[in-house]
Amino acid sequence: MKMNCHSAGVFAGLLTILAATGCRTDYGAGSPYQPGPVVGKTVGNGVGVVAGNAAGLGVGAVEGTVHGVASTIDPSYHLVRVWKTETTADGRTIQVPQDILVDKYGRPVTAPPPTGNLPPPSGSLPVPAPAAQN
Repeated sequence: MKMNCHSAGVFAGLLTILAATGCRTDYGAGSPYQPGPVVGKTVGNGVGVVAGNAAGLGVGAVEGTVHGVASTIDPSYHLVRVWKTETTADGRTIQVPQDILVDKYGRPVTAPPPTGNLPPPSGSLPVPAPAAQN
């Protein structure tokens, strides 16, 4: 137990010394007659920040554009099959499949499904009134 406390104290002391003297850059040290190194470091940091932000802006804009275009022309789709009961002319009752194209949120897409099914029955969509003739 005594050894653990002693080790912890030594470790804490070393950590404090390392934190106080660690990675430090002297921007203020320099001769007023030859300020080149200090000015060079300061200008270099400023240019690095500006160039890094400009590169980040360009990459972000390109990736955002690519993602936006890719989500617009995404060829993946889901078909939901609904079985409707219909009666044939000779009186038989049969199940007829109806495929509905849906987006990734499950909402029906207005485009016709790629399987060539018939459009939904006219009762589900409002039918426009015929134009009056004079």
